[in-house]
Amino acid sequence: MATRKTPARAAPPSFARPLTTVDVAVFTVMEEQLRVLLVRRPDSTGEPFPGRLALPGGFVDVDIDASLHDCALRKLAEKTAFHAPYLEQLGSWGSATRDPRGWCATHAYFALVAAPADEGAADNTASEWVEVEAALRKRLAFDHADILACAVERLRGKVEYTSLPAFLLQEPFTLPQLQRTYEIVLGRPMDKSAFRKRMLDAAFLAEEGPISGDAGRAAMGYRVRDRERAAVFPRTFRSVENPNAKA
Repeated sequence: MATRKTPARAAPPSFARPLTTVDVAVFTVMEEQLRVLLVRRPDSTGEPFPGRLALPGGFVDVDIDASLHDCALRKLAEKTAFHAPYLEQLGSWGSATRDPRGWCATHAYFALVAAPADEGAADNTASEWVEVEAALRKRLAFDHADILACAVERLRGKVEYTSLPAFLLQEPFTLPQLQRTYEIVLGRPMDKSAFRKRMLDAAFLAEEGPISGDAGRAAMGYRVRDRERAAVFPRTFRSVENPNAKA
């Protein structure tokens, strides 16, 4: 059998290449609020946007990162101590003016994590969990305000027809806790019986036995069966709540 030859490494291009970064909007629910993790940029000479809040991220390391996804996971671990959140690519932003250091393209992701047990700011004093609406009003570094606005819109849009809020909870959790997380993300109440039926019919939850629920009463605890992807519902919540809305 003929041995397949490894292609020869191509010569580097003769044209200038842009700076390439990855940025991540990390969301959680904490103290009855949807929050995003922001990091404080170094306040030193030569740094772009010194001291300004920004989304966590950084440059792609071609010697370490085999893909953009790998870079996003690495930056999350380095800057937030989160190692395996729900992670989804959001989009790309690039221009000659977004970074004063040169032509720059960033590939943005959003991540969903359960609130830290101490409900503090990640694991260093340079980061903080900021309520989403307050974060959207801040003057963030680079074009991170635009990226954050897009991430919030994408999250809320997908929550209408997926199980994404389950990734914002510590496991096991109860159905009332899951419903409250949906309501916080979407900013509106939901019908209890309709919500329960939709969650159980989707079959993405596994029973873990009774746990302490709201007001200390025992309730069934659940875990997500597949943490690699969200369950997709046949109709949006809004279309069920309002029959005249588009599915």
